[in-house]
Amino acid sequence: MTTTDVVDRPSEAVAVAERYRRRERPLSALIVCLVVSAFLGTYVVTSLVPATVVGAALAVVARAPVLRSRGTVRLRTDDPPDAVVDAFAGPTPPVLAFQWGIADEVRPGTDSVTYETTYLFGRRSVEVTVESHTERTSTDARCVELVVTAANRPWATYTATVRERDGGTVVDVEYASTRRFGLRRLPQQWVAERYRERALAVQGYVVVDRDAHVGR
Repeated sequence: MTTTDVVDRPSEAVAVAERYRRRERPLSALIVCLVVSAFLGTYVVTSLVPATVVGAALAVVARAPVLRSRGTVRLRTDDPPDAVVDAFAGPTPPVLAFQWGIADEVRPGTDSVTYETTYLFGRRSVEVTVESHTERTSTDARCVELVVTAANRPWATYTATVRERDGGTVVDVEYASTRRFGLRRLPQQWVAERYRERALAVQGYVVVDRDAHVGR
């Protein structure tokens, strides 16, 4: 993968993100193979018209935007609160390691950052933009909101509340996808669950508690 590092990306987190991508791509391709196999199997048993109907129906079911992900996660780190706020509001937020970790280019702006990733051997690309907003919500807490768009369409929001606790820092993150996705995206969700804690750990964050949901 050719990358342009306008900003410094944590190398260990990038390595985890690349392992995630190597596992996710074959599983996503498997969904396409299943649709094609169903089409060919129906064609062999029946004829072209029923096979076309079956293939089209499966493709619609796989792509239909019916699911959303949401949840909460509590993180703990030895880094001071100010450093954590800067990390979440900076160009490489810890909770978005799979986005900036596999990006070919990271372009920081004034209050936003854009990750550009190419695929299909460079024939297509997608841009993910993250806008960050920071405010103090109480005397002992600061909040960082991340608004994520993909291809200029709403994608997700993350709200991180940062507090100092017992000589360390606790971060309560609430996230929700603002765009529905189809069943074909489930492999990405499954692989991400496997690597998410590792991606946070190499950045110095321990997952204390998690509550994740994927549904309508």
